[in-house]
Amino acid sequence: MIDVRDLFRVMYKYIIADDHDIYRDGLNLLLSRQGFVNLGEAENGEELLRLTISLKPDLVVTDILMPVMDGIAATKAIKEKLPGIKVIALSMHQEESLVVEMLEAGAQGYLLKNADKIDLLDAIDAVMQGGSWFCHNSSGHLTRMIASSRFEFVSKKNNLHFTHREREIMKLVCRQLSSREIAEALNLSTRTIEGLRASIQEKMGVKNTVGMVVFALQKGLISEADMKDE
Repeated sequence: MIDVRDLFRVMYKYIIADDHDIYRDGLNLLLSRQGFVNLGEAENGEELLRLTISLKPDLVVTDILMPVMDGIAATKAIKEKLPGIKVIALSMHQEESLVVEMLEAGAQGYLLKNADKIDLLDAIDAVMQGGSWFCHNSSGHLTRMIASSRFEFVSKKNNLHFTHREREIMKLVCRQLSSREIAEALNLSTRTIEGLRASIQEKMGVKNTVGMVVFALQKGLISEADMKDE
């Protein structure tokens, strides 16, 4: 089935950074098939910084742990010199504290390295439109770490108002309840809950549940006590 978004996707120019050439090759093949334009590849943060300053891509997709200069230092330097360039970090499961450091350095989002095509394209769409992206598989611990970090959403909307019902749903989402379970708890239909969840995410400018939870925690809409311990 053809994804309609593929027909209208902008041909962003990008640079990939990773110290494993096989991974770079695979990622580049995937992105080039979507019509994106590869400006270059780097195997360490120092080379990434040099290429980015020289070629000025729209997007950088970079590993966190690399030799010579890591992705954190490279991202910080890139954002200081060229703040308009978007950065997506590639993460391994065990790199939770490094993910937070990447976001604080200026990355707009992150993906696990085993993310599928749809997640990658959704992440690119989100950050290129000025939003943020958090991996669907983020743990509750990492979600809380991001919420308490120096990372902040850049929202184009001010004075957001959430109804009592929407706040109820936020709390139940934070307790890891599914839409069906929330519907049963509130005596509403699953379709109604899914519509309200979508409305909440649109108001916040986030793309998934993790983004909703981080936003709600940072803005004081919910507390850590509302989250179910893992």
